[in-house]
Amino acid sequence: MLRAPRSTLSLMVALALGIAALLPSPQAWSQEAPHGMVSIYHVAPGKHLEFLRWNAARDAASVEAGIGPTQWYAHLDGDSWDYVGISPATTEAQDNQVDAILKRNRLTTGFKASLEFRTMITSHTDTYAIGPTTAAALIDSAK
Repeated sequence: MLRAPRSTLSLMVALALGIAALLPSPQAWSQEAPHGMVSIYHVAPGKHLEFLRWNAARDAASVEAGIGPTQWYAHLDGDSWDYVGISPATTEAQDNQVDAILKRNRLTTGFKASLEFRTMITSHTDTYAIGPTTAAALIDSAK
């Protein structure tokens, strides 16, 4: 069936654009190059608005902490995912700052937040990515 390649290509383009928009100019692969987190979500039936509201509150805390919001992509056609989120990788200090803001706003954190989150999804994946970069820069770094 022709849908799979189209949906895979669409997801790859969305991920590439999201990472490129979040991170600075192209760099070769190195420990100093920026890292991002790419997350793919399958939301439980009937939980889409709850999922989006839950994440919007956490995006607001990230913005207040100076990190910035996750960039969200919503599924339109093709593969089975519902949302893709692309965010900068954070430090422990940044995570603690966001948690303090969430607690101040009486929102869940830690394991309780993890359990709450899992009531809204059927599955998700998180992947650290490096970039943006170019194929040529990656080839150069492999030499």
